[in-house]
Amino acid sequence: MPNPVELDPDVDDEAPTGNVVTAYDEQHYVTYLRLLDASRDGADWQEVVRIVLHRDPVTEEVRSRRCWETHLARAQWLSGSGYRRILEQAVAMAARGDRDA
Repeated sequence: MPNPVELDPDVDDEAPTGNVVTAYDEQHYVTYLRLLDASRDGADWQEVVRIVLHRDPVTEEVRSRRCWETHLARAQWLSGSGYRRILEQAVAMAARGDRDA
């Protein structure tokens, strides 16, 4: 993984979309895992957004909810099929490295 994993990074208002794993995704793996755990445990979205995404759901409800929704959707995509992209990218990088050797 080229970018270091941060334990509690700040997040953008919206998570990336599309079928490519981005540097933002790599930086936010732990965030995504925390969101998946909270969802699995049935945690209240407002509590999750406050703790994990560093938003105030009381003063900025729409912005906070959108942030939570997009990041949770991205986490679900990564865990459901996006992880395959991580594997494909790793294989491609290894192949390029082998060819350069």
